[in-house]
Formats: sequence, structure tokens, C-alpha cells
Amino acid sequence: MSATDTDNSTKGAYVTGGAEFARDTNYITTRITEDGRDGFPVEPDRYRLIVARACPWANRAIIVRRLLGLEPVLSMGMTGPTHDKRSWTFDLDPGGVDPVLGIERLQEAYFKRDPEYPRGITVPAMVEVATGKVVTNDYRQMTLDLSTEWTRFHREGAPDLYPEHLRNEIDEVAHRNYTEVNNGVYRCGFAGSQESYESAYDRLFTRLDWLTERLSTRRYLVGDSITQADVFLFTTLARFDPVYHGHFKANRSKLSEMPVLWAYARDLFQTPGFGDTTDFVQIKKHYYVVHTDINPTQIVPAGPDLTNWWEPHHREELGGRPFGDGTPPGPPVPSEVVPDGHGAPRP
Repeated sequence: MSATDTDNSTKGAYVTGGAEFARDTNYITTRITEDGRDGFPVEPDRYRLIVARACPWANRAIIVRRLLGLEPVLSMGMTGPTHDKRSWTFDLDPGGVDPVLGIERLQEAYFKRDPEYPRGITVPAMVEVATGKVVTNDYRQMTLDLSTEWTRFHREGAPDLYPEHLRNEIDEVAHRNYTEVNNGVYRCGFAGSQESYESAYDRLFTRLDWLTERLSTRRYLVGDSITQADVFLFTTLARFDPVYHGHFKANRSKLSEMPVLWAYARDLFQTPGFGDTTDFVQIKKHYYVVHTDINPTQIVPAGPDLTNWWEPHHREELGGRPFGDGTPPGPPVPSEVVPDGHGAPRP
């Protein structure tokens, strides 16, 4: 079974000969930097960030861009929540065409860079507007570079999401969260044997138990304010009950049954930039419709109840300052507001 046949958000995922899910992590590693050392300097309006609200990896970039206030200099295009074997498509836009790049499929931007591009067409992707070519799809480095290379264009009061003195700890925590949780849920969902599934399941919940212990005495994962590590974990936690618990068989406990992690997730969700960029309708539609090997009927579940995301979390009692020395971002750009009925309704 090849997961890329049904889910480009798995970024070149496949099942090995031992029936264990693996992920192709060979991305386009060109970087957009202040000094332009890869040929692509940071410049206003030169690039367009292409995302899908449904994709957890793209959701990271959406959150970071909003927290840092980069909307005036970095436009954002959104694909629909589903796709075929070829590509993500711009079916949310009038005529199914991205209004800036003038393309129907993200694949077109990849092929402009390399007509023989052999890998999955993934989001998030940075596209150079003038040439229509993908610059990078390295989702992790992309979000770090938004924090460290685009500082000249950060809004006043933008938080430091990747403080230099904490980078080693952020990287260590985020890497283990990636292998066991962010990618761990996929290893459960796409396991090709009972043995590989149970191994992935055990690793996932062992790490979630570790996170529960860590977060029981501290508000955020590293330091006393939100960092990239929190952003990276949040997008998986937000999808846990709507998708991963049932669809991926990660069902020892729901997130809402793990009190510490559930309060931590609600704390972030209720912070500007997190919940207001989370589209549960698109999330569910993506996973349940695209993964026909797991869900051949393509029926999208009606639940779970989402009003509980607004329940008091009391995490402020642990101290910490969400934005450190910075301030919250302003309201979302009107064209980027999550549609009514797609978020978590207030009770």
C-alpha cells in the first residue's frame, strides 16, 4: 500500500516491507533567507504561501505567519480539503483558480520548478509569484525561517517563537514529538500489520504520557511562553478526537479524556492564532474522504461535539506569558477567517 496514492499530506509516505508506515522526508530544501544565500532573499510580496487548512503540517505555517503578523508581506493561497492522486487543487477559489498564481493545481508550480518532479505534491509550499515556481516545501524549516529570517517584517509585538537560548531544547522536544506523536498517529493509521500497529500505538501513548507529566507543572513545552514546539504539537492535538482517535485507531484515550493534555490544547486553542485558524470541517473532510483505503465509504462522522474547546482550562494558574514580551496578534485578515460553522462554536 502506498499512502501517497491517497494522501498527499503524508508527504511521500509508504509502508515498508515489514508493514510499517514510513515517511519520505526528502523535501525541496531551498531556503528563503535574509541574505538570500540560496538565491531567494526575503522580500515583500515576492512569495505566496500555499496551504490547506486540513493539513496539520500546513496548519503550522498558517499559525506562525499569523502570530508573527506577516500577512502584509506574504500572501497566502488555500487549496481545498481534498485532492486526487495528482495534486491539491484550488477548488475554494472562483473558477477553481488561485487568484495570484493563476493555476488550478499546486502540481503546476512544482512542475515549473522541475517538469519531472518525482515526489508527492505537498503543502505547505512557498511559491515565487513572478515565476510561478515552488521554492520550498520543507515544512519544518519553513516555519523556523519565518521566525528567524523574516524578522524585519514581523509585526510590532511579535513573539519570539524560536528564542536562541532555547533552540536546542525546542529542537529536542519537537523532534521526539514528531517521531512519536505527529508522525506516530500516521504510523498507527497506516500500519500494514497488527504488530506494526501495536508498536506505533505503544510509542504514541508512551510519548503522550511523557507529555502529560511534563505539562502537569508547566504551561508550555519549553520556557514560559509559546514556542515553535507548542505550535508543532497543537496541530496534531487539534485533530486527535475528530480524526486520529477513530480513523487512525489511536484509541486508548480521547484527548478530551487526558485532562492535562486536553487543558493544554484548550489553552492554545483559545489563544489568538490557534483556534481561529483551525477548520474542523475541512480537517474531517480531508481525512475521511481522501483515505479511501481506510474509509472506503467516504462517510464523514458528524461528531465529536466541539463546544467543549471553549471550556475554562485554568492553565494560567501555572504562570507563563503566552507571547512572552510580545502581544497577541490582531484579528484575522477578513479573507482568511475560518468560515462560520467550521470552527468550534462557543456554547
